[in-house]
Amino acid sequence: MSGRPLYFRAGALIFGFAFLYAPILLLVIYSFNASRLVSVWGGFSTRWYQALWQNEALMDAASVSLRAALASGVIAAFLGTCAGLALARFGRFRGRAVFSSMIFAPIIAPEVIMGLSLLLAFVALDAPRGFWTIVCAHATAGMCFVAVIVRAKLESLDGCLEEAAMDLGAGPAAAFARITLPLAAPAVIAGFLLAFTLSLDDFVLASFVSGPGSTTLPMRIYSQVRLGVTPEINAASSLMIGFVAVSLAAGALAARLFRTR
Repeated sequence: MSGRPLYFRAGALIFGFAFLYAPILLLVIYSFNASRLVSVWGGFSTRWYQALWQNEALMDAASVSLRAALASGVIAAFLGTCAGLALARFGRFRGRAVFSSMIFAPIIAPEVIMGLSLLLAFVALDAPRGFWTIVCAHATAGMCFVAVIVRAKLESLDGCLEEAAMDLGAGPAAAFARITLPLAAPAVIAGFLLAFTLSLDDFVLASFVSGPGSTTLPMRIYSQVRLGVTPEINAASSLMIGFVAVSLAAGALAARLFRTR
């Protein structure tokens, strides 16, 4: 690849980005289409964003998705940080290989298998399927990604900093709270944002574990798309894209602020 001309590499890069992002850009553009036909441009208008706020079914689904993503992201960040800390700081312990395999298994396993397994678990526990089963399913999947990110960050940190803090009189808990956690904060934030985004975007797991009154936005969009794409769907999807982009930008800014402290 190093022997290729510069224009060839630039063209390949532009083609790759266009292949990935051109459909998303087209969706955002057509969300401002004045025409009711999504494939025919009828002029610039924001009427479908106004109609979206009056669509109670979509707004309720968006509320469920946001609340579930926030709750599962917080749970995943906490449990994933604990798991990453155990793998990075506790050395070799009995069952470490099994524990590590269990962390990586949900990342490798197909979502259909995870969804069916969680459904059978909730049925065996006689747990009513609804909002909290969605939160548990998304937190289970998200914590694995958080654990991998936090573990990688902790393994790159200098352990002498914690030892120096304990030599100066700090206990293990104080050394973790004042030294380790602030240094690992960018990884924790990145893991939370990843878990939040995966939950907001998930369709497969939610389809298995949801119940009456707990329809997420991806499920609602899919059910409406089967009857035909409407401009309101384009508006809702554009808002999701913008929300995720703002969240990622905020996470990157927070991580940069933590690094400069």
